Amino acid sequence: MRNKILKPDETEIEIFGPNAKRHVWGKPGTAHHLANIIPTVNHGGGTIMLIEGKMNAAMYRDVLVENLLQSTLDLRLGRHYQQDNDPKHTAKITKEWLWDNSVNVL
Repeated sequence: MRNKILKPDETEIEIFGPNAKRHVWGKPGTAHHLANIIPTVNHGGGTIMLIEGKMNAAMYRDVLVENLLQSTLDLRLGRHYQQDNDPKHTAKITKEWLWDNSVNVL
């Protein structure tokens, strides 16, 4: 049986589409028709930010501590973990935690 591999990725999720201005063209008098209205969120509610600021190696290790092992159990995955060569992924504290917890990094 082949082992499953956990492949995490950092991402920002935008709830209501791209964070940019849009222009809608229509016939005169149709500006408020439903077909010409784009939903928006006021007061900065358009994205989900799980990490404040720039993530460093210590923050990344904390995410692993809080999530990695439980996620592999919940998803019935082996301890095979794939990550790229981002400096926070290759930092000494990250490598030590992965080694101490018997996580095989691909």
